[in-house]
Amino acid sequence: MKKRFINIIAVFATSVASLSTTAQNMADFTTAAENSVHSVVHIKCTYSIRTNTMMDFFDLLFSPMQSMQRSYQTSGSGVIMSADGYIITNNHVVADADTINVILNDRRSFKAKLIGNDPSADLAVIKIDANDLKAITFGNSDIVRIGEWVLAVGNPFNLTSTVTTGIVSAKARDINILGNKMSQTPIESFIQTDAAVNPGNSGGALVNLQGELIGINTAIASSTGSYAGYSFAIPSNIVRKVTGDLVKYGYTQKAYIGAQLEEIDAKVAAAKGLKNVYGVYINDVFKGGAAEKSGLKEGDIITKINGKSINTNAEFNEIMAQSSPNQQVEIEYERNGNPSTKTLTLLNSMGTTDMGKDNSESVTAAGVVFRKVSNEERQRYNLGKDVGVVVVKVGQSSFARVGIKDGLIITSIDRQPATIEAVQNLNSKKGKEVELEGFSPIGQQFYYMLIL
Repeated sequence: MKKRFINIIAVFATSVASLSTTAQNMADFTTAAENSVHSVVHIKCTYSIRTNTMMDFFDLLFSPMQSMQRSYQTSGSGVIMSADGYIITNNHVVADADTINVILNDRRSFKAKLIGNDPSADLAVIKIDANDLKAITFGNSDIVRIGEWVLAVGNPFNLTSTVTTGIVSAKARDINILGNKMSQTPIESFIQTDAAVNPGNSGGALVNLQGELIGINTAIASSTGSYAGYSFAIPSNIVRKVTGDLVKYGYTQKAYIGAQLEEIDAKVAAAKGLKNVYGVYINDVFKGGAAEKSGLKEGDIITKINGKSINTNAEFNEIMAQSSPNQQVEIEYERNGNPSTKTLTLLNSMGTTDMGKDNSESVTAAGVVFRKVSNEERQRYNLGKDVGVVVVKVGQSSFARVGIKDGLIITSIDRQPATIEAVQNLNSKKGKEVELEGFSPIGQQFYYMLIL
């Protein structure tokens, strides 16, 4: 009996030792939290809206309506990208804000200014006058693996410096949330996690176990508006490229292949007579684009770019979002079942390799920023020469008051072709009625009558 009792104790001691070893081998989140929490800031934005308020009978004799200004505040997060005060956040956190205030983890508060933003990527860079800040260390989002532990750091519900944890659930996820905000090409290739993210986390950091930035938390999948199991972050390699351009140029230097692509599934393969279900199918090659110049043709199937397998539009867009005009990429593709490789030079939206200047040819009129449609857009939407302007930013203009949104394409102004010159003439029509026609990037037609 005594011997049996001793054996039970020995087994128990072995189990405790094994349990202790297992605990030691479990993920330790403290290092990641310590390395990242001081690089995440709280952002508070103030907005003002003007409303018309009815006055009493006496005042009505003199002024039937009174304009009244109200203000409201929103909250989000940001990540310090450099010690001298440049901060990354989501565009939707700071877009059109009257004032932007940044509260550091040590409770110091600063007013910030907008350096640049890219609605199509939902990214923005703001700047505060401060030095010796704790900048985040960038990780490589390309090597992030499904199942890897991650931490989300931000300020949900105004609760500062909150850390939650989860795993990477999926990569290159397209959830179609940026289509209404984009200029013409939304960049959607999110890292999906089950780390708890709530309103206020937007613009905060998704970090690995070393505390390195692997994503900017941007969205949640929820029917209630609060966390319900899935959250989405912009990969750090896209963030690094876009924000670097915003700091250097004030806008993103976007690269295009000049082709319309389609994902291949069983239905597409059957319709097009394809033997395999992989890669992305070239539906159309735009004249003068990088694809045409390199010799790619309609019907070719792109399987890899720079050695990385491509099976979805999101995976393709992620590589394009990390690239710049005049950059060369190696394309592996199949034509009639035969594999081949080409090297092509990426172009900007105007079909050139220019860098360092605004290739969007934007102008501001009537409080709205416009740009010419690109050659690629002109061909995609079958627009005539010099016809068509894109609404880049409506701000608080008369356009915004009637519901016109960023990204809409105007084809007609007062029943005449919409050109940059016609847009510039809007400045001389203040107080007059203007008729606009056009369509959204997804092809929905619109017609507006407004007074400038």
